[in-house]
Amino acid sequence: MSPISKKIIYVIVFAIAMGFMESAIVIYLRELFYPNGFNFPLQPIPHNLAIVEILREAATVIMLVCVGYFTGRNKLQRFAFFSLAFAIWDLFYYVFLFVFLGWPQSLFTWDILFLIPVPWVGPVWAPCLLSLLMVFGALFVIRRIETQPGFLIKKQEWLSLLTGAVICIVSFMLDFFRTTRSAIQGSVLSSGDLFTDIHNYVPQRFDNAVFFTGFALMLAAVLSNIFFTNKNNDHEKK
Repeated sequence: MSPISKKIIYVIVFAIAMGFMESAIVIYLRELFYPNGFNFPLQPIPHNLAIVEILREAATVIMLVCVGYFTGRNKLQRFAFFSLAFAIWDLFYYVFLFVFLGWPQSLFTWDILFLIPVPWVGPVWAPCLLSLLMVFGALFVIRRIETQPGFLIKKQEWLSLLTGAVICIVSFMLDFFRTTRSAIQGSVLSSGDLFTDIHNYVPQRFDNAVFFTGFALMLAAVLSNIFFTNKNNDHEKK
């Protein structure tokens, strides 16, 4: 087995373990705040616990960034390893929740993804689809750098990736802004209990068109890089 294959396996195993840790914490929280099963509207959480939860989310991302930093050989490969770890972590988070709680009931079940600056919500299939794209793109970049040390992602591809990512993030917040008038007061930056101001919020409609616009831009960037890279390699061989 090649050294890079071993690195990929180690990162995947680490991310799966983190996915279990994440799901375990959520299982405990749901036992405390949702004894009858998780559902919207969200239950108020004491401010001190909300701060801990926010810091825990930040710590998780920092841990994944560190994995990428210590594993990759350059900035691009480090980012790719981070993306791989993040995506595997996210996917197995849902796998373990399903194994231990039987949740989500389907890929169309609504979930809360992040808390900053306001709750991000969406059906489970949306973050899973993004994670699958991240796994695919990250593995390509990681292996390409090993065979082609000078490999780069073009500026226009970065622009497409970043624009698509922002659009996808916006799609997770649109329903909240559309249905909740107290968006700012209900954010985690408020001084009261988390979600106190939005305890009546129940997701209504996910903006599929907005999400898939962003996803298409990200997918186009990945496919464009793969296509042109392979094309350039063919010319070099000739």
